[in-house]
Amino acid sequence: MAINRSPVMTVEDYFEWELQQERKHEFIDGVVYEMPGVSFNHDFIVTNLIYIFVSCLDRARFKFHTAELRVQASPSRYVYPDLTIVRGRSAASDVSKFNLINPYVVLEVTSPSSEDRDRLDKLEHYYDVPSIEAYLIVDQHRPNAELHTRGENGWLSEEFADLTDVIPLKILECELPLDQVYRDIVFE
Repeated sequence: MAINRSPVMTVEDYFEWELQQERKHEFIDGVVYEMPGVSFNHDFIVTNLIYIFVSCLDRARFKFHTAELRVQASPSRYVYPDLTIVRGRSAASDVSKFNLINPYVVLEVTSPSSEDRDRLDKLEHYYDVPSIEAYLIVDQHRPNAELHTRGENGWLSEEFADLTDVIPLKILECELPLDQVYRDIVFE
């Protein structure tokens, strides 16, 4: 399924238009991208991640949000990550109460129509957000996760592809066992 693109519009027009839409749309530098529906695997992975975070995340220090909340990646880029974790209190932008401005960890589960954007475009967008310290991309078609973390000398990338691997999210004091991330997933 291809992501539908619309003609270029202003940020203000996008905010107003998006409120009237049944489906969510991301906005990148004037172009609107319709968000695809999710598969069973995609939904299971997001649910599995929520279960893991509920069991390990210190909810007094961190809050997590689902894909229902839009993240402001820049004044001209607005996206809907599958999960977003905030350190401290969640903050909204002045321009729209629907825009989270202080994401700390962002997680995306790939979809066939968004995989390239998740691994390339969004990676670059998230690198530019000062509050983001980690970006996790989870593949829904095979056991594979990419963890990108901000380091003193730039971003570091690690890949996890064995179901016995454990993804260390030290900044959250959590570990994500890959076999639990992919629990109940059927690979074709």
